[in-house]
Amino acid sequence: MADFKYVNEFLQTADGTEGSLLIPKKIYDTLIDEVVKMLLPRSEAAFYLGPTQIPGSSIDIDLVTPDSLAVRELGEGGEVPMDISAYTSTNVKPVKYGVALRITKEMMEDSKWNLMSHNVKLAGKRLGENENSLVITELDTGANTVQGGAAVTIANITRAMQHVEDADYDPSTFAVGMEVANDVRNIDTFAEANKFGSNEMLSKGFIGVIYGMKVYKISSNAGMTTTSAYVWDNSQAYCIAEKRPVSLENFKLPLFDSDGACITQRIRVKALRTSAIAKILSS
Repeated sequence: MADFKYVNEFLQTADGTEGSLLIPKKIYDTLIDEVVKMLLPRSEAAFYLGPTQIPGSSIDIDLVTPDSLAVRELGEGGEVPMDISAYTSTNVKPVKYGVALRITKEMMEDSKWNLMSHNVKLAGKRLGENENSLVITELDTGANTVQGGAAVTIANITRAMQHVEDADYDPSTFAVGMEVANDVRNIDTFAEANKFGSNEMLSKGFIGVIYGMKVYKISSNAGMTTTSAYVWDNSQAYCIAEKRPVSLENFKLPLFDSDGACITQRIRVKALRTSAIAKILSS
């Protein structure tokens, strides 16, 4: 009986497949891509080591032990005591991360956009987010933690700064999760221009510099806990060693009638001085 149905019967029933075939449709030919996550820039690391600076599979980084060389008061004609600074060494060995993409010839022939190119771009984003997660993991090793309440306050921020300054470091960077970012927005000192001396919060929705520290909002799905924040000295806290930058190798799988791409990176983030890092927690 379906062969004898009128057009308006198809359009008025729940049989959407047949009805939709009778209605002209325009397919939007632009792919709506995912948003770019908010990540920490590499400029907030103490230094970056590239492939040419890592001749083998790893590299040793030597550190001066703070305050290990001392001078002493001497009496006239007394022997001058000998002393020398102490040093420590830490080994940084990059780890390999990656993903392989496999797309059949039929998918490439029939798709509305370049599947391989788009997925390669997404793989690059995932590696960037992975690097951000590695940074957060090292920041979690900070020597001091400030326990806030339901919301992060100015006192929590300045206490974290004091922890860093107590070890003679300079708090230069402030990274916040999204819930902490909301807490900062609700601190009236930063929201009212007559107190803060700026209308940046009202015009941009967030303050880029707080007490001399550059402020970064970090996406929760890039390694950041939404209720956490970190304060650190970006000249001392951690380093990034990259033996292999994000690399792409194309390959073919004739037996499966498919093309593929392998995207890899060899990288390691290493905390150098944990006392140059302070963590803020809220509930």
